[in-house]
Amino acid sequence: MTTRVGRRPRSSLAGLVVALVAAAGCVVGGVSEPEGQEPAPQRPDGPASPDGPASPGAAQTRADGTTSVEEFQQDVTDAKAIAERYWAAQFRASGERFRPIRRVIPYQRAGEVACGGQPLPRNNAVYCSAGDFIAYDVNWSVGAFRQVGDAFVFYLLGHEYAHGIQARLGIRYSYTIQQELQADCMAGAYLGDSVRSKALRLDDGDLDEFREGLLAVGDDPDQPWFAEGSHGTAEQRTESFFRGYERSLEACGLT
Repeated sequence: MTTRVGRRPRSSLAGLVVALVAAAGCVVGGVSEPEGQEPAPQRPDGPASPDGPASPGAAQTRADGTTSVEEFQQDVTDAKAIAERYWAAQFRASGERFRPIRRVIPYQRAGEVACGGQPLPRNNAVYCSAGDFIAYDVNWSVGAFRQVGDAFVFYLLGHEYAHGIQARLGIRYSYTIQQELQADCMAGAYLGDSVRSKALRLDDGDLDEFREGLLAVGDDPDQPWFAEGSHGTAEQRTESFFRGYERSLEACGLT
């Protein structure tokens, strides 16, 4: 299976600085919260299938350059499928059983989806350990897709999927920033390894797209690194992502 991450016309990222995986509560409920709570009702029609692994094939690969909702939907599906295959292979190599994240849920209104009784806000993407699902504001995410590009959709899904892997491995940190920077590294590893294995093909310039997107989602310079919800500065997030991209999971401190 080969999926292509295509190019997107460049535009200003200033409007994305607030919330794009930098919002507090990227992992809602924390990785140590017990699972078992179901999300609140969600709309059945959205860009990601809520049930079961996706299986895109070469015939589903699209041409570059469009910004349609249909392409966004396919990119989310592709990113989820590649992440599942990647992490299944990692667990298998370690002799462990892999359990995919249960659902990827789009939502359109604040409070439409809840995690452990906590309503999710607009303009966000989160992993919920309580229900073992990823949820994202679809309207905001499509807007980000159109501004930043489709390569960043793969990063967004990869970052949240990494939080699910942290939960499966029982990884806990004293500070949010440690958890978030490790997830950035893990997202980089998933993408870099997928490119090297030819499961994913990047066009020229897509690494710059990742870099520009990461620069847009760093914490405000005045935010203390030890504050709850801190994700890291733009420089820290970029360094963590590309460390994983270039050196794979051994650079992410999982052992």
